[in-house]
Amino acid sequence: MTKRIIGLTGGIATGKTTVANYLANAYNLPILDADIYARDAVAVGSPILSAIAQRYGQQILLPDGNLNRQHLGEIIFDHPDERKWVESLIHPYVGDRFNQAIAQSHSSTLVLVIPLLFEAQMTNLVTEIWVVHCSNSQQLQRLIHRNQLNPEQAQTRINSQLSITEKVARADIVLDNSSTPEALLKQVDVALTMKSSS
Repeated sequence: MTKRIIGLTGGIATGKTTVANYLANAYNLPILDADIYARDAVAVGSPILSAIAQRYGQQILLPDGNLNRQHLGEIIFDHPDERKWVESLIHPYVGDRFNQAIAQSHSSTLVLVIPLLFEAQMTNLVTEIWVVHCSNSQQLQRLIHRNQLNPEQAQTRINSQLSITEKVARADIVLDNSSTPEALLKQVDVALTMKSSS
């Protein structure tokens, strides 16, 4: 059986979670989420968390030993070289977890939610690429509201990713999330009925 493996990506705060939740709830598709694997990668006691603490000092940890994500975010979003170093630890772990989950799944269609699908060079894991996008101003407002950031912090996070224009250019399916949630989900329905273009 050839699996259909959808790589769901897009810019930060463009609507990936909305699409993933819909595919899970309306179509009962298995959702594999890179963010969950990335959190596992830095679980208390993990070698990756130890390496991060060794590099940035104990202040990168919360009192309970967990990673202080906010503090790490401040470091890596302001220093691209540091972000690359952290990602060089986490991305291979995430890729391995995806490979294991794909191999073990009996479903004919899987959805891999990978915000950094292109940046982490994980396109080889999927058979087709769906990109969710919206306007720059909508993305900025959603991110400010969702993460309680100021405009400058939000823009820095957006700029840390490959541009949405570039992602759209490399997509098999483009989902436009600039109007209503209903309009977005109708596009998902159509995309799911289409055969993989790769």
